[in-house]
Amino acid sequence: MPDGTTPAPAFRVTPGAFAQVAEIAAREGRPQAGLRVAVLAGGCSGFQYSFQLEDGPAADDLVLEGGGTRVMIDPVSLDLLAGGELDWADELIGAHFAIRNPQAASGCGCGASFSIG
Repeated sequence: MPDGTTPAPAFRVTPGAFAQVAEIAAREGRPQAGLRVAVLAGGCSGFQYSFQLEDGPAADDLVLEGGGTRVMIDPVSLDLLAGGELDWADELIGAHFAIRNPQAASGCGCGASFSIG
């Protein structure tokens, strides 16, 4: 940047999340597939996260690569995830992808939906 600062990354994926994407894709028999992360209207708080395997990115996706796999995010979803992070959480209640989203003003108890302020 002109002032000498480094811009914050648009979105970050932890090594643990990349590893789980690779494991899930291999288990599904689609080792070349990546994970699409999207934000959809709905859920109990207004927006909800969506995760699904896809074989390739769209032309305008942000594509993050690590651990031999990819995570893809469309531009509209990226606006709602800016500055966030995708991680893999392995807890007593179950294992799941977890998003830390600084854009979220509030969320529901399950962590699957959020609202922005």
